[in-house]
Amino acid sequence: MIRHGLAVLANLAVLFLFCGAASAQNFVVREFRIPIKSAGSKGLEALLIRPNDLGPHPLALITHGTPRDPNDRAGLTAMSFEPQAYEFARRGWTAVVVLRRGFGDSGGGYNEDAQSCAHPDYLGATNESIEDLRDAIAYLSRLSDVDPSRIIGVGVSTGGLAMVGLTASPPLGFIAGINFAGGRGSQAPDQVCDPDALVGTFAHYGKHSRTPMLWIYSENDHFFSPHLAHRFYNAFTEQGGMAKLIMAPGFRRDGHGLFSLGGAPVWAPMVDEFLKAQNLELRDSLLPLPAPPPINPPDGFPERSLADFRNYLILPSHKALAISERHLYGYSSGRRTEKDAEVKALDNCKEVAPKGDRCHIAMIDDRTLAVR
Repeated sequence: MIRHGLAVLANLAVLFLFCGAASAQNFVVREFRIPIKSAGSKGLEALLIRPNDLGPHPLALITHGTPRDPNDRAGLTAMSFEPQAYEFARRGWTAVVVLRRGFGDSGGGYNEDAQSCAHPDYLGATNESIEDLRDAIAYLSRLSDVDPSRIIGVGVSTGGLAMVGLTASPPLGFIAGINFAGGRGSQAPDQVCDPDALVGTFAHYGKHSRTPMLWIYSENDHFFSPHLAHRFYNAFTEQGGMAKLIMAPGFRRDGHGLFSLGGAPVWAPMVDEFLKAQNLELRDSLLPLPAPPPINPPDGFPERSLADFRNYLILPSHKALAISERHLYGYSSGRRTEKDAEVKALDNCKEVAPKGDRCHIAMIDDRTLAVR
């Protein structure tokens, strides 16, 4: 996260017992593995957050996008979506984040390559994503945490397009989908491989999709522009797909990152309105989120950004905070190692700091460090 100082299968069952569990007041949080045959012995990396009470809850399945740099796929973690999962859990859902094959520590190898940029196979690549989501839902529907009669899907970027595709042949119990900035093939800011082919993929799924959807794109999305988003929407709905498109205001430097903790004040009310319209409002009031630990900001952190520092404290590990000599800062969270978090936080700080303004790591996870 970049910040300016002014910004605020049965034989495998034993292998897939939940490997981590924690209850924090209002919530149950578990990291675990979803066993699917195509993911081999590792299965799919996953995170579950649900209200800490008795009985199953409807399922909100959340899935990620695809980094432009293939080397970044291994660094993804399910924990990086913990804040978004909390937002659904506090609304009464069993929220499960799933990393598809070839991402993070999920097994099976990467199978979502659209091949040539000149002639991309968007349909084939997206169908691979859909296969993982369908297999994950089949497994999760058998858990005691889940009410399988009410399932929604939430995806961002390539995961958003995957949710669009999943609505074209929904599994049992799948009743609504949410697409945040869905698409595929963004090679660089404002550059998409064969956008006409991508529009055609949305049209293909629209021929068969009759599941209600919410689509949220941002006015300053530099992966998929507002113009492209409207083309996606028109192609999908003209073929019979059912979707409501919202163009959210510009968010920070790139609205493609709207589906985040910082963007929750913008996107959560949009989601609430959609869920209410689908009779999927599960609670009269939201469960309170876990409180941040009582930790003071490090030296040099701007007082005007204390609210953002509290956001940092509730972000998942591994995380790091970097501050520049002129009190600008950047941070990262949900990284696989502390070192990875440090590197990313420094990169984010350097993006906002002027030339010659040196950045240093001020915190790793919740530990404050001396200036190095």
